[in-house]
Amino acid sequence: MDCLQTMECELSQRALVLFSGGQDSSTALAWALERYEYVETVGLNYGQRHAIELECRSRIRDAFARLNPVWAAHLGLDHMISLDLVGQISGEKISPPSTSVVDVPDEFARAPRYIAGRNMILIALCGSIAYRRLAGAIVTGISETEYSGYPDCRDVTMKAINAALNLSTGIELKVESPLMPLTKAGVWLLARELGGEELVEVIVENSHTCYAGVREHRHEWGYGCGDCPACRLRAKGWREFRAPG
Repeated sequence: MDCLQTMECELSQRALVLFSGGQDSSTALAWALERYEYVETVGLNYGQRHAIELECRSRIRDAFARLNPVWAAHLGLDHMISLDLVGQISGEKISPPSTSVVDVPDEFARAPRYIAGRNMILIALCGSIAYRRLAGAIVTGISETEYSGYPDCRDVTMKAINAALNLSTGIELKVESPLMPLTKAGVWLLARELGGEELVEVIVENSHTCYAGVREHRHEWGYGCGDCPACRLRAKGWREFRAPG
């Protein structure tokens, strides 16, 4: 086997997971740990209101390592990147476009601190990190089934980002989104398939999804305000997941 083949083989066994500390990215991390020999994680602090999820990341990583010795052996370094420019774009200093110039869809105008093209920005950054860390895959927890109207959560968008990333880095990176076709109930089901009820409980207790950043209220599906779109979606999925039959 020549050097190029050896490098390609190594790349194929290494993954970088975009890991926020939420339910979806936690499930995606478990999925990656089942499939790759070496998995690094990256968290991006871009001034999100629910930044408390970033504080959950280390607890989830530790819990995963305790839960499964194979996962512990596969779990590599964690990286935390400050991405202030995304926070600046979403902040009050940048005014929204006038509807007389740009027709902004109602669902995006109502979205909490909607950042157009956010996933493109985040995954492009992950591509640079993956290049430096010799990871052949970037794994995300993005889903288009219940994506609340965000256009950058669609499968077609992710494929386009993947193609652009390969052209701009000069290497063949895979952007994998194993949750893409799943509802929230399906995400809970996948977690149980990957790690049993123990993994479900780890995600319930340690992950955070609430847009409001509320962690004072514990529900059967986890912590949150219970009223924001993320909480309602997570609770709905939990009810469907636990429904008899």
